[in-house]
Amino acid sequence: MFINFWYAALRTGQLADQPVKVRMLGQNFVLFRDTAGKAHCLSNICVHRGGSLAGGKVKGDRVECPYHGWQFDGAGQCTRIPSLGAAAKIPARARVDAYPVEERYGLVHVFLGDLPEAERPTIMPIPEYGQPGWHAQVDEYLNTADYRRTIENGLDPAHNEFVHTTHGFSGKEGDSRVPDLNVEERPWGCGFITTYYSPPLQDAKMKAAAGRQGDAVVTAGTFHHGPTCMTTYINPGPGISIHQNVYKTPVDATTVRTFLVQTRTFLLGTENDARFSERNVFVRGQDQVVLSALEPFFTPETNNHELLMPSDRGVARYREFLQQWESRGWRIDEAALARDGDRVARAIPSPARREQPKGWVLDTVPVLAATEQRSRQCLDSTA
Repeated sequence: MFINFWYAALRTGQLADQPVKVRMLGQNFVLFRDTAGKAHCLSNICVHRGGSLAGGKVKGDRVECPYHGWQFDGAGQCTRIPSLGAAAKIPARARVDAYPVEERYGLVHVFLGDLPEAERPTIMPIPEYGQPGWHAQVDEYLNTADYRRTIENGLDPAHNEFVHTTHGFSGKEGDSRVPDLNVEERPWGCGFITTYYSPPLQDAKMKAAAGRQGDAVVTAGTFHHGPTCMTTYINPGPGISIHQNVYKTPVDATTVRTFLVQTRTFLLGTENDARFSERNVFVRGQDQVVLSALEPFFTPETNNHELLMPSDRGVARYREFLQQWESRGWRIDEAALARDGDRVARAIPSPARREQPKGWVLDTVPVLAATEQRSRQCLDSTA
């Protein structure tokens, strides 16, 4: 898991007048709205005696700890300690980490890291969101998986023929060769566009809207953005498009919450959302069957023990990006974090720690520092 990226915490409508507890990257956070409706995200741990801020109440522009009534504003600063009295001076160390928040595409995004604003990766964009001729719907899933394996699955064009009955023919049609991939670079990721030979659509309304009566050559491709987000572009018929914009948030090392913002140019209107959601659940279930049985469960640290093919070029490049971000000190040391167990409370470092590195009650989560040997590991063993 990586710090210093934006993560979708919840859907906009899930954050109202009460604080909400959200677990991300193995840590707990509290999200709440102030009197102006602005969303805030803080580390959930009250630095007094470990109370869960999300179990408290919103008092004006602050969240109040349910244990002893300490109140924290949107910047993480404690503004009230009832046991000291109304006129008491608040200790400087009475603060918790606060994280940048943006609401976009129907989701509440939180930047979990300490980078200054000018150096932060962007939220994965959806340029067509809210534009005329496009409809957007949001679905949410929770899975047991290594999020890296799920991103790699999206960057793997060869699996569609055998995993998805709606996409391929299980190898029964003869030539299943994947065309040569032109992996394109983007500032925070890479991907490709290719072609697929697909069977007829089974949903009559979708078939009519797509103008497809039989098998078709479908243009599609996937680009990842950062370690956890990706967009799959699908053109199922002449002049129509579906974009599967996926924001994955690791709850912990083995659990991932996925927010799917689907945008499309046909069958517009909420009355058609259910048929797309049903299809998405069906396809996701097929992926889950395969991903849950992978050995090892986690993406390997090196490609030396997997025999990659030319169709895996997107996967190999994604792994190179992961190594680059690890070399910056952004990867959480999950083994060290697991050793803490329930004995140590930590926090994801926030931008305020860059400005004021001293005087924090909680230590930050451990991160891995890249070694020269790790940087030289074989990441280009694609055939």
